[in-house]
Amino acid sequence: MGRQSISLTDPNDNWLQEKVAAKEYASKSELVNDLIRQERKRQESIALLRLELIKGEESGYSTKTKDEILALAKNGLK
Repeated sequence: MGRQSISLTDPNDNWLQEKVAAKEYASKSELVNDLIRQERKRQESIALLRLELIKGEESGYSTKTKDEILALAKNGLK
């Protein structure tokens, strides 16, 4: 595992210390790694959503009525 040295603002360092002191994390490193994992997952979700939006835009306009679309959506939930 790689080691890094980072500088934090006092408020951010205090926040990390509070989380560790509250036993939410065993160490600041564990917390920072968890934050990075969460951000990477968030970015991946955004990328997938963007792909779906592009796919939708490229598919063109629907010829279905709003009632047909609603029925399809309701059937998809079953």
